[in-house]
Amino acid sequence: MAAIYQAVYRRASSLICRFHSTYVQKMRYLNDLKEDDSLCRQAQTSGTFYLFHNLSPFLQEVGKQYLVPQVSAAEIKRILEKFKEAEQWIEKSVLIGCSDEHVPHFALDLGALEKSVIESELKGSFTDLRKALFVVDQKDSPLLASAQSLLRWHDSHQYCSKTGQPTQKNVAGSKRVCHASGIIYYPQMSPVVITLVSDGSRCLLARQPSFPQGMYSALSGFCDMGENVEETVRREVAEEVGLEVESFQFSASQHWPFPSSCLMIACHALVRKQQTEISMNSLELEEARWFDLEEIMKGLKRKPGSSKQEDGSLLPWFPPKQAIAHQLIWEWVKQQTS
Repeated sequence: MAAIYQAVYRRASSLICRFHSTYVQKMRYLNDLKEDDSLCRQAQTSGTFYLFHNLSPFLQEVGKQYLVPQVSAAEIKRILEKFKEAEQWIEKSVLIGCSDEHVPHFALDLGALEKSVIESELKGSFTDLRKALFVVDQKDSPLLASAQSLLRWHDSHQYCSKTGQPTQKNVAGSKRVCHASGIIYYPQMSPVVITLVSDGSRCLLARQPSFPQGMYSALSGFCDMGENVEETVRREVAEEVGLEVESFQFSASQHWPFPSSCLMIACHALVRKQQTEISMNSLELEEARWFDLEEIMKGLKRKPGSSKQEDGSLLPWFPPKQAIAHQLIWEWVKQQTS
């Protein structure tokens, strides 16, 4: 019955939106799923599911590739019936997107169930998200990141901050409601500026104590309340390395799930060549230094932990291509070589 309903819905949508692009139709369908609990509940019966276990995504290793399987609703129910809790668990899923053919995609965390049973049934394993983002296909990384962020948000917002009463999610998981106060909570992202500082011929990269050994990246920091992006760039560069930004340029943005759901706003910043002496804030950074073009080119070719210096420390390497910091570094290289 649900399949028939969806087919009718798709046909009606195509007639109403026949002059619109596939993208417009898809976005409107997703919005309908978020707003209509009944429609979304029916979509769960024919959609596909991305599985997580305590926020770690499920992957399958095929040859030398790691795939992110889309598990059918029927397969999900078959597995969950082993735990005799199928309907209860399907309700915990959250909507994360849909295909151009309007097949809805959901994310479902099965953290309270026995991990080994699920892994055995589906012939794969649950993998830490930090590792998963760098081994799966680049098109799958954003979906895993957004899915984990949404699941994490629901896990940490189960009670109303005003009344202390439990909140209830809608079927799609696009919001939570406190029925005692009427307050509606929506998932939020924290804006973070990530900045590649240059003096024109060199770029500045730094290390935080939490970074993997040998890795250097661009400067980053959360936007303070009331700040715009320009003000955050100037403040963060001044706070972390004691330099004053002369000009800056926006590059791109990226959702990043660490440490929580963040919107990374990537920028290039230029400082004066006459004022390039670094005064590092040791409370935030472990090291910060200038790199010339040759050093950057060598670092981009290195794999994590691949080359050691005479004193035993690792030669510098930079974030992998899935990270927006990598994009900033490559853009700087292109500017220098153009």
